Amino acid sequence: MSARLRPVAVLLALTVLTAVGMEAAAALPVVGAKAPDFASKSDSGRNVRLSELRGQVVLVNFWASWCSPCRQELPLLNRIYAQYRAAGFMLLAVNVDDNRKDAEAMLKRLELRFPTLFDGNKNVAKLYGVDTMPATLVIDRDGRVRYVHRGYYDGYERKYEQQVRELLKE
Repeated sequence: MSARLRPVAVLLALTVLTAVGMEAAAALPVVGAKAPDFASKSDSGRNVRLSELRGQVVLVNFWASWCSPCRQELPLLNRIYAQYRAAGFMLLAVNVDDNRKDAEAMLKRLELRFPTLFDGNKNVAKLYGVDTMPATLVIDRDGRVRYVHRGYYDGYERKYEQQVRELLKE
């Protein structure tokens, strides 16, 4: 490729990557939008429907056993759930592992107390446009998405807790 064409090729590649990135970024529900309803069977065998949790603040966390940040984050979410559950807070962990046994083994090791939903066919993840692991949404009592988080970094749990407290006060 000639030296004159290289900047054009780089610009074209950046334009395509930006468009793809913007499309992926728009895939997760928009803050302020109604959270898409779903129903799924939990690890206890009980069916859980998001719309039946109206009136509670709900944190939905998409995770997988192969995801290192997920393994770090889940025990921290367990603490938040234990602390705010009685105040009207629900946490739903949506597992996207292809092999449910991998998820169950991890759940057993971590001794999580919140409901885990199994989404091996990825229907709920597709409905929510999940493109990052973990992905976390905080939904208010009216069923509206108020916060969206992609990935996990040290300290995110403090953000989650602050956001949950704020929404519980509303």
